[in-house]
Amino acid sequence: MQSTKLSHHFKFIALFSFLLIAAIKTNAQVITIDSVDRLVERALKSFNVPGIAVAIVKDDKVVYAKGYGVRSLNTGKKVDENTLFGIASNSKAFTVAAIGILSDEGKLKLDDKVTDYIPEFKMYDPYVTAEFTIRDLLTHRSGLGLGAGDLMDFPDSTDFTMKDVIHNLRYLKPASSFRSKYDYDNQLYKLAGEVIARVSGISWEEFIETRIMKPLGMTGSSAAYQRIKDYSNVVDAHSPVDGKVVVIPRYLSTTGNAAGGIYSSVTDLSKWVIMQMNNGKYGDGKQLFSQAIHWQMWSPQTIIPVGQSPYYNTHFAAYGLGWGLADVKGYKQVSHTGGIDGMVTQVMLLPELKLGIIVLTNQASGAAFTAVTNQIKDSYLGLKTGRDWIKLLSDQEKANMGGADKVTANVWKQVEASKKDAANVDAKLYTGTYHDNWLGDAVISEKNGQLWFNVKHSPKLSGQMMLYKGNTFVIKWVYRSMEADAFALFSFDENGKSSGLKLKAVSPATDFSFDFQDLDFHKVN
Repeated sequence: MQSTKLSHHFKFIALFSFLLIAAIKTNAQVITIDSVDRLVERALKSFNVPGIAVAIVKDDKVVYAKGYGVRSLNTGKKVDENTLFGIASNSKAFTVAAIGILSDEGKLKLDDKVTDYIPEFKMYDPYVTAEFTIRDLLTHRSGLGLGAGDLMDFPDSTDFTMKDVIHNLRYLKPASSFRSKYDYDNQLYKLAGEVIARVSGISWEEFIETRIMKPLGMTGSSAAYQRIKDYSNVVDAHSPVDGKVVVIPRYLSTTGNAAGGIYSSVTDLSKWVIMQMNNGKYGDGKQLFSQAIHWQMWSPQTIIPVGQSPYYNTHFAAYGLGWGLADVKGYKQVSHTGGIDGMVTQVMLLPELKLGIIVLTNQASGAAFTAVTNQIKDSYLGLKTGRDWIKLLSDQEKANMGGADKVTANVWKQVEASKKDAANVDAKLYTGTYHDNWLGDAVISEKNGQLWFNVKHSPKLSGQMMLYKGNTFVIKWVYRSMEADAFALFSFDENGKSSGLKLKAVSPATDFSFDFQDLDFHKVN
């Protein structure tokens, strides 16, 4: 995040400063409907996104809500302001709101121990298990590495139950000491949803729909795709496959709903945003959750390091409860993003300006929602630098992908060069069943002279293994929209027989939820 040179104008007397600030606030809304239209149309083309929906909330009113492009490349049906998108991790703030409601009712406290509600809960370290609180479930400071355990959810085909997830957490080795640093996770939000279910006596999904969505009038929204009331206006998921954006299978797992399962529209989310910017109040002065709970949500809980950010003059960043927090040109920014297969979203609030920006997309390009959000935000902040976020982020995206493509191209070049050696590989050295404590069994078998890798609990983790160098292979997944091919590195015992296997992502652009590096397979058969 970056900043302008507005501060240079504040060198004069206090009266002039006051008048200048007043002028900025009065004239800040410089972006017009036509400008937003042009902005989003450019984003659709620049980032190859089939459909986008945008809403702007200002001073408790929806001043803009519109859809662009198509819901699906297969049908060509248009996106509108009521089109439902998977909002992914923007669901986390709803989970926190549910915890807050239960706290207000005296049914739990944020600093209660998780084991008080889930006695079978166990982390790798017994001390961490004993000290782990509900607040810790919500603040990404557990000590687990980035995305640890997400292969229990991704790719969407796994059969892990909530019982399995709770049990398997004990096998995830920490990457840092408890409460020492920020590393984003999904698995612990799933446990927060389980706490809600056990305390309330109803499912997380029912709680979200009846205790949050219904009071706010979010009539089109649902806590899971399977619970949508009307499927006539829902986007399909899209992703590049072999260089072309296509419709991909929808993410349908339900165990992770508390971390990212909600489907909503910009119309419904505007009601959610207005309530948030009024400290939990909605309707005729009703309170969804208390101001005290809301203060906790928007207070720093876990520090996030901030690099140089001259454009927005951002000095501090943190994670609150279900929200990311930062200072932007002297204002508090509250935001979150979300991503599931083929859909990415962003909700951003500047509470002191009573400004909310919602951008939902049906393609996995985070640059698209960032460009649209920042361009709108800049206009309300009165920034006149002329920064073109679409061009800037498009150039960055191309550069980043170019670097990643170069890495993967070199890997496949080496695979091609190793084909002669591959012909002499003794497949029996590698075939068998390999077990990881939390992902379970992977079977390596020989098919038509080729080695194949299959994970029993995750059918889409299936692919051909091709020799790279020595005893290292590359797994080319059958499910190509994952964009997550992996190295398979074998270890051998003193008798020259394979004894273990580790995986590592090939591309530096691989999504963090493919946490191959956390796996440690040992041969069992």
